[in-house]
Amino acid sequence: MTGETDLARLLAGMAPVLDPARYLWCLTPDNDHPLRAQAVATVAEAEGLTLILPAALATPDLAPVFPCRRITLTVHSSLVAVGLTAVFARRLADAGIGCNVVAGYYHDHLFVPEDRADDAMAALRAE
Repeated sequence: MTGETDLARLLAGMAPVLDPARYLWCLTPDNDHPLRAQAVATVAEAEGLTLILPAALATPDLAPVFPCRRITLTVHSSLVAVGLTAVFARRLADAGIGCNVVAGYYHDHLFVPEDRADDAMAALRAE
């Protein structure tokens, strides 16, 4: 397994970066929807395919919700690392900020309410 697993190193190297783009969570019954390739992430569920799309691509027929911003933790975290999610979730919860997390091969991506993005960055940088 690649990536860092030591919690102290993960926290020291977390280095959150705020994406300037605005995203919306969308839903389609079509697993092969033409916008799938433009989504930053997808989740297939029994009820349909969730597409996390740049806001400019989200159309009303996709029932867009949750205007948000993406924060990427630039540390290369292992997919089996223990504790990182708990720490950043606690920091955000203590600040009253909801968060949806998507883990990629290299990084964790936190989707936070658009109007709380700066607050989320401050909470994540706090020690």
